Amino acid sequence: MTENHAVPAALAEIIDDFAGVPDPEKLELLLEFSDELPALPERYDGHETEMEQVVECQTPLFLAVELEGEPGPQAPVRLFIAAPPEAPTTRGFASVLTQGLDGLSALEVLDVPEDIPGRLGLAKALTPLRLRGMSAMLGRIKRNVREQAGIA
Repeated sequence: MTENHAVPAALAEIIDDFAGVPDPEKLELLLEFSDELPALPERYDGHETEMEQVVECQTPLFLAVELEGEPGPQAPVRLFIAAPPEAPTTRGFASVLTQGLDGLSALEVLDVPEDIPGRLGLAKALTPLRLRGMSAMLGRIKRNVREQAGIA
């Protein structure tokens, strides 16, 4: 793992989108992302108990992380996240992570900086508790990737 913590192109583009709107509109943009959270594949749809709950989130949020092909640092990461429609901020951040990280290699996901919520400029729009939940979501994704890829 490199120390420069590169932001992958798709995630950097999303961060740029947030940087391009005034603070009062950042929450609106996050809510737009909530509508774009991909539907769960059939194997997880209605089977959230087979996914990992991110208990740090204020609303029930479940995620599954899968590596495609041979486990290791170059294995593509697939993200599946379930968040209820009545939790649009949580769904929005889940969508940001899915759009920004899905399909990257395990190593690229592990190299993503921890401060993504801050880079989105959401500190003024969301409570510290919500921001912690968002950080926890990224942390859980990274932990799962590390374990599945066999990276210490």
